[in-house]
Amino acid sequence: MTIRVLVVDDSGFFRRRVSDIINSDGRMEVVGVASNGREAIEQNELLKPDVVTMDYEMPVMDGITAVKNIMLQRPVPVLMFSSLTFEGARVTLDALDAGALDFLPKNFEDIATDSAQIKRLLTDKIAGVARNQTRVSKPIATKSTIKSDLSKTELIIIGTSTGGPAALQVLFKALPATFKTPIIIVQHMPGSFTPAFAERLNNISPLAIKEAVNGDVIKSGHVYVAPGGMQLMVDRRNGGSIHIRESDPRVNYRPSVDIAFASAAKHYGANVLGVVLTGMGADGREGARLLKEAKSHIWAQDEESSIIFGMPMAVIKEGLSDEILALTNIAGRLASDVG
Repeated sequence: MTIRVLVVDDSGFFRRRVSDIINSDGRMEVVGVASNGREAIEQNELLKPDVVTMDYEMPVMDGITAVKNIMLQRPVPVLMFSSLTFEGARVTLDALDAGALDFLPKNFEDIATDSAQIKRLLTDKIAGVARNQTRVSKPIATKSTIKSDLSKTELIIIGTSTGGPAALQVLFKALPATFKTPIIIVQHMPGSFTPAFAERLNNISPLAIKEAVNGDVIKSGHVYVAPGGMQLMVDRRNGGSIHIRESDPRVNYRPSVDIAFASAAKHYGANVLGVVLTGMGADGREGARLLKEAKSHIWAQDEESSIIFGMPMAVIKEGLSDEILALTNIAGRLASDVG
């Protein structure tokens, strides 16, 4: 079935450029365009697209307000375009809070090396969000029958991608201030976004949350966000520390959950809890395999509460998950079972 897309942007040039890329992909077609948020709401009702691509800065009505109204009137997957700046990151995070599923930098050349890569980035994102309508997370029973023994856990690593910013806010709002086991977050995100994202999490959580820097000592009760565009590894020696490195260009994800998991398996052995949340693709699967070989534990978010079930599903299908949990159950289980 062809994916029907509504393109929203106040720039006629950008609307044409995005439309040409979409229409060149046999899986999808542009069924309409809009130049502001108000038109976007009207066209969404009239044309009933499967996906909306949305700019954030427009006349008449901005993109965030439009997303909020779309989610109230006719919810549909929204892919936001954003600028790669600190302020652009804040706006994009606001859009994700409003209900947008994912985002892409508006200046494609910032993230791609050639036109073929630009086309693939955009169309694969559209195809990915089209497969997933917005879901509402709600508590359900744990799907495992035997709880893992997590009393010796020294480090928690959470890996996520699409849907992660919203999921992590739910989780960290619910963790108590008394929670002491250090946590590392690996969220697929550009380097200009992770400082603003860490700031946002820190503002809503009772825990101390910051963007990780090379040489950080891993402290009790602290949370570290892997910087975008780089790779994060951990070392247990000297009380535990974080190492940030330039990424090999052959690695698709920067930061990569697989790389963080692998370093934890090497240095922490059986004393790690890996948590795989919502996200496209399979990043985390091979790292989870290494953690399991080291006798560590893996939790995966369930399908019902995941915006995109790709990453958790990849771990579950390989038989690597010890437990499958609803998003709203994870914080409570961490508080009751870890340490």
